[in-house]
Amino acid sequence: MDVFSRTFLPAAAETGLAVQTVSRHMPIFRQCVGSGDATILVARCGRPDRPVAGEYLLLLTHRRLVVTQQTRVLHRLRLHLNTELRELSNVTWSPDPRAQSVELAATAIDGVRERFVIHTQHPKQVWQLDTLLNHAFRTRLRTPKERVVATIGEVPATAGGPTLRPVPAR
Repeated sequence: MDVFSRTFLPAAAETGLAVQTVSRHMPIFRQCVGSGDATILVARCGRPDRPVAGEYLLLLTHRRLVVTQQTRVLHRLRLHLNTELRELSNVTWSPDPRAQSVELAATAIDGVRERFVIHTQHPKQVWQLDTLLNHAFRTRLRTPKERVVATIGEVPATAGGPTLRPVPAR
């Protein structure tokens, strides 16, 4: 069993999703997510700007954000959003324990601002979602400047200090 399969079902069960719902959306998720990508969150969500558009299912992994939509009338499934996390910009979320929800907003690579509201069953789950989103978007993603180790023409910090020589391997 691959990493995605091992982590997907427990994440879906944690948010209280029915097995039938999860199994309906699974073929779309399988096409979008690699087998080695671990699931962080699977949750039902809605769009605050389009409340009658149907139901959405959000999948967050360590690398991707995938959102599927099920239409209200014919219950057809379609892919709404499929993007790598590093391609998202201006990602914000606001937990609201009184409403038992978290609003997640991000700008996709095409410039469209996406907003989703994830409702929880208990106020405690709001803070769990906040922690998961913090882990996915703040601690795992680094700005390009933070990844720079050295630049060409940069004077080493040990300039003028002792010279280090490689030791031959035995």
